[in-house]
Amino acid sequence: MTADELIALAQLARTRSPCARCQALVCKGWESIPGGFDTAQLQRVGSLRDPHDEDPTLQEYHPAGTSGWSAEAPIALGWSPYNRCDVWQCASCLRPFLRYTEYGGYYTDERVRELQASLIVASP
Repeated sequence: MTADELIALAQLARTRSPCARCQALVCKGWESIPGGFDTAQLQRVGSLRDPHDEDPTLQEYHPAGTSGWSAEAPIALGWSPYNRCDVWQCASCLRPFLRYTEYGGYYTDERVRELQASLIVASP
């Protein structure tokens, strides 16, 4: 998906409140998907992955000194972890989210972040 497509998706959902199915996902910044949350309630609507990039960068984009966990961190297309994200929506209220899986040495962690139009930046 392009930055324009993401912004349109986020702006469309801005007027909606979280429904009972997705209200457990309070995630302005990256968070682990809560234990017990039924991810089948979300539907995949797109991807930010570049199918031609076999080795996406692990570099993050934080020009204002934010961190990856910050609610104010830019949603920077082409930068980590966004270059490994898929775009999802709640099947009921259409609230959009970004999701990716973090692979550590001894664990995997499925992470989610609410899509906010004001934070989306195309690859600088």
